[in-house]
Amino acid sequence: MKKLIPGILAFGLLASCNDSKKEDELTLNYPETKKVDTVTDYFGTKVKDPYRWLEDDRSKETEAWVKAQNEVTFGYLNDIPYKRDLENRLSEIWNYEKISAPFKEGDYTYFYKNDGLQNQYVVYRKKNEEAEAEVFLNPNKFSEDGTTSMASLSFSKDGSKAAYAISEGGSDWRKVIVIDAKNQERVEDTLQNIKFSGISWKGNEGFYYSSYEKPEGSELSAKTDQHRLFYHKLGTAQSEDKVIFGDSEAQKHRYVGGSVSEDDRFLFISARNSTSGGKLFMMDLSKNNPELVTILDHEDSDTYVIENEGSKLFIVTNMDAPNKKLVAVDAANPQPENWEEFIPETENVLSPATGGGYFFANYMVDAVSKVKQYDYNGELVREVELPGIGSAGGFGTKKENDELYYSFTNYVTPGTIYKYDIEEGTSEVYNKPNIKFNPEDYESKQVFYTSKDGTKIPMIITHKKGLELNGKNPTMLYGYGGFNISLTPSFNTANAVWMEQGGVYAVPNLRGGGEYGKEWHDAGIKLKKQNVFDDFIAAAKYLISENYTSSDYLAIRGGSNGGLLVGATMTQRPDLIKVALPAVGVMDMLRYHTFTAGAGWAYDYGTAEDNKEMFNYLYNYSPVHNVEEGTEYPATLITTGDHDDRVVPAHSFKFAAELQEKQAGNEPVLIRIETKAGHGAGKPTSMIIEEYADIFGFTLYNMGFESLPNSNQKNKES
Repeated sequence: MKKLIPGILAFGLLASCNDSKKEDELTLNYPETKKVDTVTDYFGTKVKDPYRWLEDDRSKETEAWVKAQNEVTFGYLNDIPYKRDLENRLSEIWNYEKISAPFKEGDYTYFYKNDGLQNQYVVYRKKNEEAEAEVFLNPNKFSEDGTTSMASLSFSKDGSKAAYAISEGGSDWRKVIVIDAKNQERVEDTLQNIKFSGISWKGNEGFYYSSYEKPEGSELSAKTDQHRLFYHKLGTAQSEDKVIFGDSEAQKHRYVGGSVSEDDRFLFISARNSTSGGKLFMMDLSKNNPELVTILDHEDSDTYVIENEGSKLFIVTNMDAPNKKLVAVDAANPQPENWEEFIPETENVLSPATGGGYFFANYMVDAVSKVKQYDYNGELVREVELPGIGSAGGFGTKKENDELYYSFTNYVTPGTIYKYDIEEGTSEVYNKPNIKFNPEDYESKQVFYTSKDGTKIPMIITHKKGLELNGKNPTMLYGYGGFNISLTPSFNTANAVWMEQGGVYAVPNLRGGGEYGKEWHDAGIKLKKQNVFDDFIAAAKYLISENYTSSDYLAIRGGSNGGLLVGATMTQRPDLIKVALPAVGVMDMLRYHTFTAGAGWAYDYGTAEDNKEMFNYLYNYSPVHNVEEGTEYPATLITTGDHDDRVVPAHSFKFAAELQEKQAGNEPVLIRIETKAGHGAGKPTSMIIEEYADIFGFTLYNMGFESLPNSNQKNKES
């Protein structure tokens, strides 16, 4: 199919990054996407699915389609005159030393460090403060191209052994390697086919992990719905690993996890069928042949054990407390009727941690952090004095430690690590990054705007100081709005480059998220999901009405559930925005639950098979099903990874095919498919920088900028 694209060469022609483009119209040839006669009947409604063949990630046809799309997409992106300038600036600002908070295991203190542009963080260790750090594990050596990452690292009780999980090409399927921590030598065969799992050691002889049976057919897209908790004893074959929970039909759940208490006495088991709500069980490992004890036998709340002091358990729950509270109970009778309130619910959402013999209650107050320290009697010790207004995290360490490390960040402050004296309550800077970015040149403020139904929604807007509110500022509106996930202020290196170009970065806290607890989350799910889209649309209108930007300079972006948000917004209000940037999005709302663990998202979405009302609701906003012939859609760059086994890339493939077929305007519709990449975790730095250069270049070019905005050259439309 041919489309007329203003001001850019057809794919296949490479130009110097200093070349200018003329304002003539040139032809962009999309690959032809065949249509098949696939129809599904939902409660009497026959729904066509002409691109279902793209769901087969193993077929040669799909492989050829991906290759053809990428040729068009990268041909276009490589012709943007300032793409290389963006890539160079991103590399320059990214190139600073990044160090994690340290943590002690056995005789060593460990930390993660990236020298600047390394694809993966390296694990270092040292015996004391004066000792020179040595490399412990270097994931950059796991693969030549940096696409094999370390997904997790866990140490045995005495720190003598370590188990780490690796992800290849961004897949959620992991391998676990066990080593002797002293010399980093492998101590046994690699464990295979592990997914959605922690690694929780019992003493020094073994650990608990979770996985599914390897599915028949495609391991990237086949449905996985029975998670099992295993115990692996060192020195034995994985085939001999004992199933602790999940092997029977009665114990069938989509997500099962196990966690051993710090004193090695208890194993706590969570069992869930959805991303919200779950059952809770425990086993007393101090007993021979410990029995499974039920703490909570329903999935109506999010509840977990955070700490124990002997037989006294401390439990975090939102049962009868939408903003969460902390309760205490004896392990002999741990059911809810015996719970005693320890830290009560407040008007702000609670996220507690423990360390040094204290509890640290981290509250979200309009999406920013406030931290209070409590003792084991539930008495308030102090409010922790934070460095400013933003997000603080990491208030956790082992019980015997007398200091902990926490991070602080906001949209203009690069993440800084502080050392906190637990008894004295004082903080000092442990590591402040030396980055080529001056926070003093930027400002970030929170506003509250009104959504369609009158609900007040908070949004943080960040930009250069002295920004002229003339309606012509390139603006990136980023959102998520789902799964009880909160978008709190944090620094992003790529966004710093966006703001350097005079860009505005705006993040609203939409319903469906967790910023105001369970009620805020539930206000954006199932038959209320439209609230999320309305909140996002209202955010766009606010930015336009306040002259931060206009529809000619507004881009919307989001990933995963946020990709759905972008897809729904651009199909409902294509006139409102100039550029749409959906990433790894859930785009086919009628079939999402048939892939991998997608059925677990039903708490938020509902499924098309639930009932006719739910089907109609999903059908009316599903992005794939609401692309209409004859509509002028914004310039669109869809991004996904061919190894995404969480939100399978077929969602993005089908959405791109629909848009390319039906786009009535001249704006480009492209799909950028990263090979050897998944949902996002573990993506190498080089790949991230290239992707951001493409995203920002595509956005600015389609807003009409022939050169970068900070080059002091005029926008061709001004």
